[in-house]
Amino acid sequence: MPNASRSNMRTRPAPGRIARITLLLLLPFVAAVVMGVGCERKEPTATGESSVAAASEAPKSKRIGVSLLTVQHQFYQDLRAGLQEEAEKHGYELLITTAEFDPARQANQVDEFIVQQVDAIVVCPCDSRSVGACIVQANEAGIPVFTADIASTSPIGEVVSHIASDNKQGGREAAKLLMQALGGKGRVAILSHPEVTSVMDRVAGFKEEIAKHPDVQIVAELSAGGKRDKANRVMEDLLQSHPDLDGVFGINDDSALGALAAIEAAGKAGQVRIVGYDATPEAREKIKAGGLCGDVIQNPRLIGRLTILTIHDHLGGKEVAAVIPVEVGTYTGESG
Repeated sequence: MPNASRSNMRTRPAPGRIARITLLLLLPFVAAVVMGVGCERKEPTATGESSVAAASEAPKSKRIGVSLLTVQHQFYQDLRAGLQEEAEKHGYELLITTAEFDPARQANQVDEFIVQQVDAIVVCPCDSRSVGACIVQANEAGIPVFTADIASTSPIGEVVSHIASDNKQGGREAAKLLMQALGGKGRVAILSHPEVTSVMDRVAGFKEEIAKHPDVQIVAELSAGGKRDKANRVMEDLLQSHPDLDGVFGINDDSALGALAAIEAAGKAGQVRIVGYDATPEAREKIKAGGLCGDVIQNPRLIGRLTILTIHDHLGGKEVAAVIPVEVGTYTGESG
């Protein structure tokens, strides 16, 4: 047994020698792993650097914030479509919101556009005078502001350009249509919406033309807010206070159609003649059926396209007109 133990002691390597042999055997493997890790670290860094460079070289898409008056009216649905059609041609991103007649809501939307640092803002003001405050904020942030359909009448706030129908011309055309229907005489009422400039211009044009007819009397001018349900209620009251009413000018088709519903419910269809404004598909059908006697035609899609084109020119360094009017027409159902 002692001899066997000595033999074993002579043939077993020392512990220190085992460690050295193991280390020598592992060195190539460790080196390969270290080099691999080094390569792995370098690769994403290089990729990240090239991605940042590519991103900085790529052109940034322009973003345009849009605050519409409403999307409940056909006019604004068409205006939005025109904005989108032209924006796609230029690769612009539109951030479209709707204020639904609420000035405070619209102010919050403009504030959000400023926070998002958009390249331009389009506003269809809910209130032409109070909108000036949020326009000032956009001015201070260096963001150009454009108005479509409805202008700002505020003494503060700078608007680059206003794109809209020639609404004074439209008001005159509406008066001509109503005079044709009434034979140039009678008692008429206006369903208005005095908070917005486009309507103020329509009413002004309407009154200018009516003044040429001494046998016509404007007996009432009431606000229906451009809304059908409110126009219906206002018209019901008008028929009570003015049972001898001959004609009505609705400042948009919702006003005209709301008035028509009240007149029909009162059994006075055909006795009180109505002219609208916008020539929406529903209004055109009512004209063909004899419910309305005529309508002023706007081109909201063109207004939308011209708005984006104007922004495109301005951002490109070109000078743009302060006001860009869009011609209107009339519809009586005799053609189209």
